[in-house]
Amino acid sequence: MGGQSEPKWKPHAVAAVLLILDALVFGVAPSGPWDDSSFSRGVIGLVGACLAYVAWYRRTFKRKGLVPWIDLWEKPEESARLVLYASIGFLTISWIAGNPMQPHLPDPTGLVLVLVGLLLGLQAVYVYLVIGPLKEE
Repeated sequence: MGGQSEPKWKPHAVAAVLLILDALVFGVAPSGPWDDSSFSRGVIGLVGACLAYVAWYRRTFKRKGLVPWIDLWEKPEESARLVLYASIGFLTISWIAGNPMQPHLPDPTGLVLVLVGLLLGLQAVYVYLVIGPLKEE
């Protein structure tokens, strides 16, 4: 097997943008077996978010995969700080989505955003622990 080429990320990014736009703006979704088109829109949006993550991972780390191992990070301290800020941002947005914006959004929106925020926070804490007190000499 010769040299590995950079994995394709643009098709994932284009599909993600289209699916997220459909979920947020266009609203084209079948009612599905659950007889609820808003649930289908949510599923379409989640699939779009997953594809966006895959595109970001492939573009950032120049390899296929899903888990951002710490040894792939160029500047773990700086990146962990950014991930922690993103976590705080997602948790703030989830509070807004679950409280003042609740009448305008589907019910589980706040919960999904809390999940993303907590997962980002967990990743940031893990990185801080690995590069700090748990660092192997």
